[in-house]
Amino acid sequence: MTRRSFSTDFKLEAAGLVLDQGYSIPEACKSMGVGPTALRRWVEQLRSERGGTTPPRSKAMTPEQKRIQDLEAQVRRLEREKEIPKKGYRSLNVGLPRSISLIEVLGERYPRAELCRVFGVHRSSVYDACKRRRRIDHRRIALRQLATELHLQSRGSAGARTLSAALRIQGVAVGRFLAGRLMKEARLFSSQSRKHRYRRADCENAIAANELDRQFTVSGPNQVWCGDVTYIWAGNRWIYLAAVMDLYARRIVGWALSNRPDSQLTTRALRVAFESRSCPQQLMFHSDQGSHYTSIEFRQMLWRYRIKQSMSRRGNCWDNAPMERFFRSLKTEWMPEHGYASQGQAEADVLRYLTDYYNHQRPHSYNGYRTPAETESLAG
Repeated sequence: MTRRSFSTDFKLEAAGLVLDQGYSIPEACKSMGVGPTALRRWVEQLRSERGGTTPPRSKAMTPEQKRIQDLEAQVRRLEREKEIPKKGYRSLNVGLPRSISLIEVLGERYPRAELCRVFGVHRSSVYDACKRRRRIDHRRIALRQLATELHLQSRGSAGARTLSAALRIQGVAVGRFLAGRLMKEARLFSSQSRKHRYRRADCENAIAANELDRQFTVSGPNQVWCGDVTYIWAGNRWIYLAAVMDLYARRIVGWALSNRPDSQLTTRALRVAFESRSCPQQLMFHSDQGSHYTSIEFRQMLWRYRIKQSMSRRGNCWDNAPMERFFRSLKTEWMPEHGYASQGQAEADVLRYLTDYYNHQRPHSYNGYRTPAETESLAG
């Protein structure tokens, strides 16, 4: 129900029925169509004004008290206008933008209409400036800047989900849809991978069964490791990276780089993993059927370490999907599109990805967008 409002003349007329015409409160209420509470208040105010005073915070009803209120308001306004320049702004010739800023600062203590009159600024100019400032979302700008920094940190690879997780790690709760809008506003795009084709082997070369059988989810660290080898362009030649992944949190635990994709490369990577993980027991190692994993040298190392061997089926990349996914991320997220200028540059940059960015900074979807290192630490 809409609250009724009454003019000063109406209030004066209603109160006059009681004070001047001898009406009772109920009779005056019936005649004027108002409630008794309001009418009693008007009667008391009119009686007080006729006595020479207006109740505090009330608008005067009689012409005499109206003139007194207007004069008092004018005196207060003049006193405020005299006080405004004393607040450190004696020189008012500061230009429109600065004047508007001063009006906004002083607006908490003085009416804006009076401030505009003192500074010689149209009220519409102040209101327009306030609207423009409200349209500038400073939190959104800060979010967009942080999203841009994290996207650059990922070398342009982070999409909306990864960026959302990275922002949450920074303590900023942002969903993937907002992260996507931030990327659109900042014109950020996630690197897209090109289709990779695998050359099928002519014959079966497995010397171990597919014991893992795509059971890529394990209950704890150091139960199943996966390994694979990929190639990297460096200067004017290919170099090769062997990596070992712990399936529990998808953490890279071993690595080696070499000019040749041989068994020495894969045994070095396995040695790094075994020693860095404090020589775990009851471990399975899964890989493809590459010659560097079927060689006598590599199999002997597995035997010495008491590691059970598992191998993918011939030409089936999905049997070692976590490693394929890892190398895909390395090449699309981190490596330059046309390779590295030198072998030294390649080794330094790839090792930084393995040991720092991937394990400790990059949110992983498999881990609920926690980093591999954080996921392992939560496992105790």
